[in-house]
Amino acid sequence: MPKSLRSPRHRRFLTRLISLRKAKGLTQAQLAETLGRPQSFVAKYEGGERRLDVLEFLDVTAALDADACEILSSLRS
Repeated sequence: MPKSLRSPRHRRFLTRLISLRKAKGLTQAQLAETLGRPQSFVAKYEGGERRLDVLEFLDVTAALDADACEILSSLRS
């Protein structure tokens, strides 16, 4: 597994996405359904088993009604 999938910054990124999903009251399955993807897609990126590409990230943030730029800005340091 690439080192970047285990970096502190990546863990903060995942924690943020998980928190946003939970704050919306959504399960992984419900978010996956909104995205038109299987539940395993959400489980794998939330568990750090796979990375989200930029377009997937934008789809996830849109489904969560979250500001993608704000999320990325919080990861700078």
